[in-house]
Amino acid sequence: MEEIKNIVKSLNDFLAYKIWDGDKVVITAGTFLTIIISIIVVTYALKLVHRLVTSKLPEEDKNKFISIFGFLRYLFYIMVVLVVLHTSGVNLTVLLTASAALFVGLGFALQYLFQDIISGILIIMDQSLRVGDIVEVNQKVGQVFEIRLRTTRALTRDDKVIIIPNHQFLTDSIYNYTQNHKSTRESVKIGVAYGSEVNLVTKILENIAGNQKGVLKNPKPFVLFEDFGDSALLFSINFYINDSYGDPKIKSAMRYRIDAKFREHEISIPFPQRDIHLFQSRPLQTTQVEKNSAGNGN
Repeated sequence: MEEIKNIVKSLNDFLAYKIWDGDKVVITAGTFLTIIISIIVVTYALKLVHRLVTSKLPEEDKNKFISIFGFLRYLFYIMVVLVVLHTSGVNLTVLLTASAALFVGLGFALQYLFQDIISGILIIMDQSLRVGDIVEVNQKVGQVFEIRLRTTRALTRDDKVIIIPNHQFLTDSIYNYTQNHKSTRESVKIGVAYGSEVNLVTKILENIAGNQKGVLKNPKPFVLFEDFGDSALLFSINFYINDSYGDPKIKSAMRYRIDAKFREHEISIPFPQRDIHLFQSRPLQTTQVEKNSAGNGN
């Protein structure tokens, strides 16, 4: 019996051992062990909840839940530590007050981090952005292949990965080509020389767009006579495609065919021309070398 009392006393002494002994904050070994045990218990509880919830969710919703759950897990850990400290008699008000300057500094340093995380949660929940969407950010077009809590990753047309902080989707104007549907309207602009037969130009452009692979038959492609330019009649051929990510290849193929058809029908694509007018107050003076050359008949 005496041995048991000694063991209990030794255990109590160990648990009462002060790891941190401040003026107003005291943390004992018992408090530290309680924090560790609580974190272990919460970890296994969260794993159980994670397994139960994800087993009943479809694959798309499962990925969204995992992203949000990863952020909430850290919040649970912080809450557990604060609760254990409070129940152990630690004055959290004093602790928080003493760390106010540190928290202010961390707040400024982490403001963009939390802004990105909150934006990521909103994006995942309201589905304003999905994997596979075609977006344009800073004049770069990319296809989204991964949405994380802090960043979104997209693959550009030149096979480079662009990492986009999530807050940009809420604060900046970003084009989402496939937000409403997969098809988008594209156009190829062309200028022809003045005097060209505009009806023939229109017919050629419509035939090229109608026979181009990758261009949708419905809605039907159409041609616009846009304007009278400085040195050309300006047209545009407008068409719809399902692959906004690969539209440069479609446009390139159409330009090759336009150039060939215009050459076949002798329709010229003019380059900018300028008339230069010289105004002088007196006749041009020739040099002595020019006079000798003129006298020699050269």
